[in-house]
Amino acid sequence: MNIEYINPFIEASQTVLKQVANVDARLGKVFLKSSPYMGESILIIVGITGKIRGQAIFTMTKSVAFKIASAMMFGMPVDELNEISKSALSELTNMILGNTATILYNKGIGIEITPPSLLLGENLQITPSKMKTICIPLYLNDAEILEIDISVED
Repeated sequence: MNIEYINPFIEASQTVLKQVANVDARLGKVFLKSSPYMGESILIIVGITGKIRGQAIFTMTKSVAFKIASAMMFGMPVDELNEISKSALSELTNMILGNTATILYNKGIGIEITPPSLLLGENLQITPSKMKTICIPLYLNDAEILEIDISVED
């Protein structure tokens, strides 16, 4: 996968997390995932079409989701994933992918995104078909990670 495609996801994620959740997300080591792979208990999937075709999957634990949703809702305590907190997390992915699309467009790479789909469960297995998956781990602190898995067609 072209690194020119990955850097906009990193830049947009760090910018949006800082702006809307006041979180300084530190980039971990980006790596290629083998398929199938296991996801955390919360997945938010956004389809990507256009010059790049595939999907972005945001995966996180419930504690990370609670922290991000709470920050997005101006510190309101979040201890469950109700409709408001799910909506906040889905909107976060929309903002990140919208910013990513803008950065890519400015580089001459046009993409469109689908509405996000939020999945909850345990032991979720992900098998991107005919796509390589690049994992972008973002450390919210030493122990909490938001992973963004970018799977695109070759």
